[in-house]
Amino acid sequence: MNTLPIPIKLESGRPVRRELVELAGLLAPRPGYNPTGLDGVRVLRTEAVLHDIPVLYKPGAVFVLQGRKRGMLEGEVYLYDEEHYLAVSVPVPFRMESVASAERPLLAVYVEFNMRLAAEIASEVGGRRSEPAACKVRGLVSSRMEPSIEDVVLRLLRVLRDPVELAVLGPGVMRELHYRVLVGPQGGAMIAALRQAGTSGRIVQSLARLRETYSSRISVAGLAHEAGMSVPSYHVHFKALTGSSPIQYVKAMRLHEARRMIARKDKTIAEVAASVGYTSPAQFSRDFKRHFRRTASEEVKWVRRHLGELA
Repeated sequence: MNTLPIPIKLESGRPVRRELVELAGLLAPRPGYNPTGLDGVRVLRTEAVLHDIPVLYKPGAVFVLQGRKRGMLEGEVYLYDEEHYLAVSVPVPFRMESVASAERPLLAVYVEFNMRLAAEIASEVGGRRSEPAACKVRGLVSSRMEPSIEDVVLRLLRVLRDPVELAVLGPGVMRELHYRVLVGPQGGAMIAALRQAGTSGRIVQSLARLRETYSSRISVAGLAHEAGMSVPSYHVHFKALTGSSPIQYVKAMRLHEARRMIARKDKTIAEVAASVGYTSPAQFSRDFKRHFRRTASEEVKWVRRHLGELA
């Protein structure tokens, strides 16, 4: 049965912005994350005002077309709203708050990077442009929504509404979107992360390894050795990039993955705890409540109400 989209209250403004909001509303008829015809692209609709929500985004970008979000990490505030978008070069756990209402729901497009495509573009850009010798890798960057970015996001939403255009034009639009983000104000930091060069590059490589092995026993000394650093140096550089210690980072990864598993309802809490690397279900429950401020069963209800199906 087809779901009719909930009408969006449009405010006066630029025609491009009005079309962006209208298209996003059509692509997100239900509260929570709405999948699209492209892997890695989701459209969020929410009417709730949220405070102090833990999040862990994959590399990519978040474009808020209506409403407002703010991320907080290590005393810094990252605004992503109708005038700014958030670029994520490496997954970092941070806290988020958002503003929305039933009359004016928050609408946002979440784009997860195709890392092979991003690396290819980064290599091409780096080979043809003279960049500063050293560019600091940053996990999060808030940037102005420039016309070139706004234009490609608009074209992305347009092709998502037409299966034929999506099949023919979608890959090209996604490639351009990757490119526009990578040459934007945050592009140097993202390209540095993708190139994985220097000290920060070794931490980025370490993060990639952690994403593959987070459920296994973690040795910080082993991670530091793999990165060619002393343990104290590894700690310093790791926290500079992620805002967390290695152990805190792994714990956040485990808990966010556990939340996804719990929301899918295909495992018990004890099975989920074991799947993400916990040997003690009791310790898992304590850590989960400390991180999300809710028990696992309470969090499942919250996720379904505010986020819908998690990818």
